[in-house]
Amino acid sequence: MAIDYDEDEDGGRGEGSESGQWKRRLVTWSLAAIGLGLGFLIPYTLYLNHQVSERFGRLTWQIPTRVYARPLELRPGLALDSRTFKTELDAAGYHPGDGAREGSYAQNGGRWKISSRGFNDVDGAVPARRIEVVLSGSRVASVRDAGGKGPLKAARLDPARIATLYGQKQEERRLVRIEEVPELLVTGLQAVEDRDFNHHIGIDFSGMLRAAFKTATGRKQGASTLTQQLARSGLLGIGKEQTWTRKGKEILYALIIDARYEKRDILEAYLNQVYMGQRGSQAIHGVAAASEFWFGRDLRDLNTEQIALLVGIVKGPSAYDPRRHPKAALERRNFALGEFRETNLIDDKEYQRALKAPLGVTETAGSLAPNRFPAYVDLVRRQLARDYPADQLVGAGMSVMTGMSPAAQALAEGAVTRTLKSLDHKTRPPLQAGLVVTDVHNGEVVAVVGSREHSEHGFNRAVEAQRPVGSLLKPFVYLLALATPEQYSLASYIDDSPVTVDLGRGKQWNPGNSDGRSHGSVRMIDALAMSYNQATVRIGMKVAPERIADLIKTLAGIQAEPRPSLILGAVDQSPYAMAQLYQFLASGGQIQPLYAVRGVLDANGRALKRYDTKPAPAQEGDAIAARLITIAGQQTVTSGTAAQLVRDGLGRLNAAGKTGTSNDGRDSWFAGWTGDHLAVVWVGNDQNKETGLYGATGAMRVWSAMFARLPSAPLQVGSKGIDWQWVIGSNTTDADCAGARRMPFVAGFAPQYTPCPAPQPVAEEGEGGGWREWFGLGRDKDDEEQREAPPPPEGQ
Repeated sequence: MAIDYDEDEDGGRGEGSESGQWKRRLVTWSLAAIGLGLGFLIPYTLYLNHQVSERFGRLTWQIPTRVYARPLELRPGLALDSRTFKTELDAAGYHPGDGAREGSYAQNGGRWKISSRGFNDVDGAVPARRIEVVLSGSRVASVRDAGGKGPLKAARLDPARIATLYGQKQEERRLVRIEEVPELLVTGLQAVEDRDFNHHIGIDFSGMLRAAFKTATGRKQGASTLTQQLARSGLLGIGKEQTWTRKGKEILYALIIDARYEKRDILEAYLNQVYMGQRGSQAIHGVAAASEFWFGRDLRDLNTEQIALLVGIVKGPSAYDPRRHPKAALERRNFALGEFRETNLIDDKEYQRALKAPLGVTETAGSLAPNRFPAYVDLVRRQLARDYPADQLVGAGMSVMTGMSPAAQALAEGAVTRTLKSLDHKTRPPLQAGLVVTDVHNGEVVAVVGSREHSEHGFNRAVEAQRPVGSLLKPFVYLLALATPEQYSLASYIDDSPVTVDLGRGKQWNPGNSDGRSHGSVRMIDALAMSYNQATVRIGMKVAPERIADLIKTLAGIQAEPRPSLILGAVDQSPYAMAQLYQFLASGGQIQPLYAVRGVLDANGRALKRYDTKPAPAQEGDAIAARLITIAGQQTVTSGTAAQLVRDGLGRLNAAGKTGTSNDGRDSWFAGWTGDHLAVVWVGNDQNKETGLYGATGAMRVWSAMFARLPSAPLQVGSKGIDWQWVIGSNTTDADCAGARRMPFVAGFAPQYTPCPAPQPVAEEGEGGGWREWFGLGRDKDDEEQREAPPPPEGQ
């Protein structure tokens, strides 16, 4: 028995020895696995830590470069009406309100209260301020500080954003500091997405339990912390795959981020990184960009319900897209409002009010459109290309400050669209247009239209179309003649009879007038206003085509062969080039380089480069000659080829202008200027086919349609260096002399005085219609309006 027991005991001890060996092996293998795991995990964690430093620590996001319109400068006397003012405010993202909260305005008749936002301009920071503006008679009557500090000489409103220049990624993002974010958005985001954000270590075990409980009660809530969400989108990248490896990596990232960075920095990064929607290929990131995208407002201008909607969208920008799925978005917004109320971020009264409010999203993405004004932005890119390579601009976070006027741009686009539609006819080829509008005071380009479909990208006719300019060049022929006041004045007589120009090698040129008639001896001012070719050629051959070519090269960089045909505009140019040329006249004789870009700011708002330098004052001789041509241009409008403008009701502008038509009516041109603006318009056909349009029946109609609505100061010609005298024949005379006509001369060069002769009831021969025409009391039946611009056939 003892032996049997001993054997059993021995056997038991043998089995116990075998079990001990397995236990030792298990411990060994476990320790080896832990060692291997730690051996892998520690280096891997160090690798992830390095990635966090690279991606999160530097915040190396690609920020798009933004293009802005010019800030509206309000000053007493500025031509501005309520409709245009509202257009400017809407474009800049202002909204109706009490006029006390930043970004809002209140209107009571002609009295406006506006609370502007602070912004950086080319000359430094412009602070936010509350102002009161009074409009009267389509002008700014007064500008005052709404805080009771009295009248202001001027006040600038922050500009509208007109385009975005992206880098390799079509991501829209606007970086904000956490102090720039409304407090309710910061705390509300935590209330909905991560209540224990300030206390957990990057992952939240209690949050996971709470999410499980809410899911069980029918109220779904995610378990990821804000830190995990940031790791997922900012470091891992947004992806659809859900794997244990990816989740583990996300958790490690979150732990490292929380260990390395302050909660404030993590939250700020989240607010700038979070994905908030999609517009085509353009991804919207960050709450600041989302505010513009969904509401067309600055982040600081959001109310409670809009903040709740933004917080709600965070969970799923596609599922809760308020434009596509308004019902789902409303439910999600109201859920966020409930969380705000539950955590005492808002009181019950505000909660009930916000619940009843509409979603309040805009119909479109508004100012976040990549490029709403392709022709203007094309000009911006061309100007910047001289100093900034394309890859240096995109994704650089810079601000490009331009001279665009949103109101002028909108009116120019509308005028082109409406006018060309009215000119469309089955017998006429498809019409296109190019238009450039500038500020006569400084050379800023305020509007550009490159196509009748103004949002169309591609060929920019305002800059790229090269078409014969025709009579648009004539004022510069006369300008050269008037530069020698001892020989020529606007009162000088010019022979408008058939003319022959010897071209050499047995060739001759015999230009004729567009009406096929000669007009005898005519005053220089009438020859220009009526656009007589024969008289102009005689003047041009006297001043020499070489000098004309030199002049237009000096004023606008236009290269032209100095052939006699140049006198009548035989040179192909773009509307932009002609605007540069006419800027000399419109500015009163200054050589003002046109510019679309006022300056470029870096990502911190500091000026990198300025283009809005003041040009040198006009030389005295240039100023006087420009005034004389402007006076002739005003007669073109009152009683010459552009007289339709007066009949259109634009006589109040005292505008000066010049029509132009190329051979066979292929190109219709008009250049006209007021006290504030110059606009050059071309209308024609891309295939260079005949349109049957003259300068006054095509391009000038676009000009008229625009300036009928665009506030602009009347043109006032200065009298410095000008001596106004009454003339009859070739001499000065008395003001009350019958048939006498008041004419401008360069001071010191007026002709000899002659006493008034006997009464002459009939105007003297060759006066171009005499005093009756000058004062608009009668016109010759063969005036230029009938010759150069006959009314179109019925139905056109």
